[in-house]
Amino acid sequence: MASSRLPIFIALAFSSLPFVLSHSNREMWFQDFLSPNTCPINAKANTFYGIMFDAGSTGTRIHIYTFVQKSPENLPEVEGEIFESVKPGLSAYADQPEKGAETVKALLDMAVDAVPPHLWKKTPVVLKATAGLRLLSEEKAQALLSEVKEVFEESPFLVPEDSVGIMDGSHEGILAWITVNFLTGQLSGQNQQTVGILDLGGASTQITFLPRLKAARLATLGALNMEVVDGQMFRSSCLPKHLEAEWHFGGVKYQYGGNKEGETGFKPCYLEVLKVVKGKLHQPDEIRGSSFYAFSYYYDRAADTNLIDYERGGVLEVRNFERKAKEVCDNMERYNSASPFLCMDLTYITALLKEGFGFRDNTILKLTKKVNNIETSWTLGATFYLLQSLGMTY
Repeated sequence: MASSRLPIFIALAFSSLPFVLSHSNREMWFQDFLSPNTCPINAKANTFYGIMFDAGSTGTRIHIYTFVQKSPENLPEVEGEIFESVKPGLSAYADQPEKGAETVKALLDMAVDAVPPHLWKKTPVVLKATAGLRLLSEEKAQALLSEVKEVFEESPFLVPEDSVGIMDGSHEGILAWITVNFLTGQLSGQNQQTVGILDLGGASTQITFLPRLKAARLATLGALNMEVVDGQMFRSSCLPKHLEAEWHFGGVKYQYGGNKEGETGFKPCYLEVLKVVKGKLHQPDEIRGSSFYAFSYYYDRAADTNLIDYERGGVLEVRNFERKAKEVCDNMERYNSASPFLCMDLTYITALLKEGFGFRDNTILKLTKKVNNIETSWTLGATFYLLQSLGMTY
């Protein structure tokens, strides 16, 4: 059922991130995941549900999926999705874990209404935290996760043993790839041409053909993995010259501002960003001929600057991000009201695509939030894998 060629994105990740799966184990993982022969046989159509929480750095999101599997020869079909989110993310409650868990409970109450009562005990609920909680101390992260686990255990749903945890960054990319290629029909036949995905979130990057954007900001400011001293100011040529502000992220308060005496604008900003990006990623030759879907911050920043329509998305070339980055960075005072980080973010995206991933100026990026009315998130791929591991699919 799966193509004999493994997705080419797996080889591409920050050198500091370990690969959880070896090449041979990855192939076995995909073949096992996609093969219907490993699942129990049942001739009747089967309707089932799965609840997946995405605890990201900027917000917590719930995905309530309805699946129908009509035969053992085919993958399940997604009949529908209920999606909702709350802000801020769990990491903002690092010192108030009970309040963090309350935000999860409010979302879980939606699932109680959405899933038929007779299927509650057969519907698994899982929360996977991504980059936001990775930035917290282990003690604070585990306190948050323990409170969430209690909320799950008090619910009427099926709570797997590992229902709450922090997802490895490499798994996030793999599962997002499964989601998009499933929704675009690339996993439903032999020797299909799979598509790649680009995901850029708050604190890590996935190229699924992985830096999330807020952590990239810290790296550009020279503040990533630093012990911050009270009153310490981090300055960048990617910020408006006279800007001075505070930013709370990962439980730490950062003071940042523009270069009052030095240069600002696209050129000096690009040089700063290159120090974060250049030489950190392997660039397989195969990516140059691939088609890519891009979402999360790629989508948001493109929409913020009118490169695409916020509701409908759109199709861009890499050169469009560079052109907009130059426009914003060289006119920062005009764009400051939208976001002080707008120049930095667009420049980072440009450098990441060109210098990090090795894309050409004319590489096509399809920016979308949904495919077939389903969110393009790693959560669908994770839910598929969860249901299969629990023996709920054919």
